[in-house]
Amino acid sequence: MFTIRTFKPTDMFSVIKIASETLTEQYNPSLFNYFYETYPQGFLVAEKAHKIIGFIVGVKTSINSARILMLSVSKPYRRQKIGSTLLKQFIEQITKEYVKNITLEVRTKNHEAIKFYEKHDFKITNKITKFYQNGEDAYIMEKTLF
Repeated sequence: MFTIRTFKPTDMFSVIKIASETLTEQYNPSLFNYFYETYPQGFLVAEKAHKIIGFIVGVKTSINSARILMLSVSKPYRRQKIGSTLLKQFIEQITKEYVKNITLEVRTKNHEAIKFYEKHDFKITNKITKFYQNGEDAYIMEKTLF
């Protein structure tokens, strides 16, 4: 069984390791610290046997909007509802703050992620050309909470 909790600075190395192993983009480690300092309640980790196995990073972008910046689960722990649980916990958190709308970007070729978000009632609302460092396009996906 795994648990979800708020990120702690001591989790930084584990989160950066998961991000570098699972996400196509390579992020400067200071970016993770910036996200934590900006909106700590939107930075959650999944833990199993004292090991970080996944994380979500989201921020409030306005009084009633939020954005998911990253969601990742270590490959050996996928398909165990960890990503879904992280997403639901993040949504619970921002709902307490009366956020009405969540957005995120996803690669247009990442069919698995698109299906995952659609399963959680996100809809593709727009496309951004050459959004990623390698020139790939992204879809903007949105979910209205209430």
